[in-house]
Amino acid sequence: MKTLKKGALTLSLAGALVFSAVPMNSTVVEAVGNGPGYGGNETINTSILTTYSEMADYLQKQEAKQQNMELEVIGESVKGRDLFLVKYMTNPENPTILFLTQQHGNEQLTTEGALEFIKHLGTGKMKGVTDNVNILVVPMLNPDGAMGDVDFSLDDYIASGDRNLTRLNAVGVDLNRDHVTKIQPETQALHTNVMSKYDIDYMIDLHHQGANSERDGELVSGSILYPTSPNVDPDVLEGSKKLGSVVFDAIDSKGWGHLGKYNGGDAETISRNGIAVEYGISTLLFEMRGMSDHYYDSYVLGQKSNGYLIKQTVTTLESTVRAIADGSIEDADTSFWDTLAFQQTRPSE
Repeated sequence: MKTLKKGALTLSLAGALVFSAVPMNSTVVEAVGNGPGYGGNETINTSILTTYSEMADYLQKQEAKQQNMELEVIGESVKGRDLFLVKYMTNPENPTILFLTQQHGNEQLTTEGALEFIKHLGTGKMKGVTDNVNILVVPMLNPDGAMGDVDFSLDDYIASGDRNLTRLNAVGVDLNRDHVTKIQPETQALHTNVMSKYDIDYMIDLHHQGANSERDGELVSGSILYPTSPNVDPDVLEGSKKLGSVVFDAIDSKGWGHLGKYNGGDAETISRNGIAVEYGISTLLFEMRGMSDHYYDSYVLGQKSNGYLIKQTVTTLESTVRAIADGSIEDADTSFWDTLAFQQTRPSE
């Protein structure tokens, strides 16, 4: 494990433009989840997404600019790419939240949102927030899958651009099914140098799902779920539900977001369940609508929706750190879970 020294590295032009390429002012029509699915017609171009090397440059530039930010390398991927941890640890006595993105390499817009959130933490927009909450971000746990640098064919994948993105890591393993045996170097790094090292209270695991899920007849912009393993401590479960309440209120009330309850299993190989049980951390799964690449048409979302999905991620992260920092998460109303409908797959037309 190594800690990176502060240094001014130049952010590449492509990395600097990625956020402007997906504008934040998406219209309401797109933002309620009705942005276009792929359908063989929409543009799916991975060249507008931040590459691994652009992300590394971006993080080091932000570290050089931000007094409270520290960047650490927690391990390496199968192909030898450094795995990064972004830290804001002003007081070890503060409650701590971890944001985890891109366990699945083809689910990238949550990473784009996390990078934007990190930038916000260095501005007056979030002034004082890190005085009362510790924040950890693992912004790309599966860089090999994200870069399409894998030992299997991606010929059937849909996206065009400079690369294809895949769910699995370089040797074809789903990292989000490796949280018990911890065989892969990426999950080993996460557990050894993050989960076991820091006293974490909350975690949001950010993913993407297919593009055709709906709640109450309307396509969702995302879905959420607490840990469902029967072995989760009741207090941990209650904290998870409060975390979900904060996210639901922040997103579903805006008019541009519409959330459902995710249909998830109870296996502890899944991070949402396994981490809650093993470490006593309140966890929440957030599944954004649509993926950046796949071989199933119905899983991929046209990039016209990228802007609001990135905005949704930023809103999720900012709302939760504020609620933890000011203590309002303790008063979060979890009763909405009793009536929140499970999302359903919209029938094919």
